[in-house]
Amino acid sequence: QVQMVESGGGLVQAGGSLRLSCVASGRTYTVRDMGWFRQAPGKEREFVATITWLGGSTRYADSVKGRFTISRDNAKNMVYLQMNSLKPEDTAVYYCAATKYSSSYTYISSSEYAYWGQGTQVTVSS
Repeated sequence: QVQMVESGGGLVQAGGSLRLSCVASGRTYTVRDMGWFRQAPGKEREFVATITWLGGSTRYADSVKGRFTISRDNAKNMVYLQMNSLKPEDTAVYYCAATKYSSSYTYISSSEYAYWGQGTQVTVSS
């Protein structure tokens, strides 16, 4: 099994920045693509960003494009989400996730992800 633990969430003012980190442990040799999702109160979980296994491709939700950057360090089994120009509507619990497979396609559906963290709260005040 694979365990994933997020960190770096917190309270920030609008326009500020946060960097989320997520470390995978356990059977990390099964981890392939990695991504971030978020869930705001009363809303469904939504895709934020994903990065392929070797980091060659990334994809972002339109709502965060140009403000968020996803990256990974396979040697450390980590994925990061740099969030700049934060807005109150970015307030949510952020989850990191990983797939068991990789291809030229970038996965944006939560059903494609086998491993999930517990989430970290990000709150952006206006």
